[in-house]
Amino acid sequence: MPLAACDDKDKNASPANATASGNPSASPSGEFEKQKLSKTRFVANASLAAGAAYQWIVKPYRAGTFKSGADGRKFALVKAGLAGAFTYNRLKAAVNNAKGDPLLSKAVAPLSEGIESLKGLSSKLAAGTAGAGEVGLFEKVIGNVKDAGKGAGAEVTDKVPSAGELAKGGAPAQLPGRPDPQLDGRTAVAR
Repeated sequence: MPLAACDDKDKNASPANATASGNPSASPSGEFEKQKLSKTRFVANASLAAGAAYQWIVKPYRAGTFKSGADGRKFALVKAGLAGAFTYNRLKAAVNNAKGDPLLSKAVAPLSEGIESLKGLSSKLAAGTAGAGEVGLFEKVIGNVKDAGKGAGAEVTDKVPSAGELAKGGAPAQLPGRPDPQLDGRTAVAR
């Protein structure tokens, strides 16, 4: 059976969302089905989260930098707090990216609760009140995300974000030439 033809009057009709029944508005799998490069985006976001958690939370904790009186403690705690927020933000983005790939989405779905448990830990890290349990939780969640990605063909490796990325808290970078909501509709300028 031929697909329904598209005209300018029917904004919902397109070859991409037309079905064999001729109903152009029926979508077989939802809004995230069409997300391009979902595995690549998942890997990028999860890798940045893993890199930030290891570099600025796990590694300094194991080295004793978070202990009272340790050299560089205040700076390490500030970075850990930023890394905690960054890690949470990038993991949430990775889970959202995973929704574009059925296998990856199924693998990552059970991890949402663990990721949510990281939400308030950045303030504990920055205050210096986080202990082995909180640091271990970051390690466990990152390990589970890596395992889920690997099982779905999207291997995650640690990628340490730049200080600028960390300071932004994991917000996606604004593309040059696109309106920036923080600039009241003006566009970002490439430097």
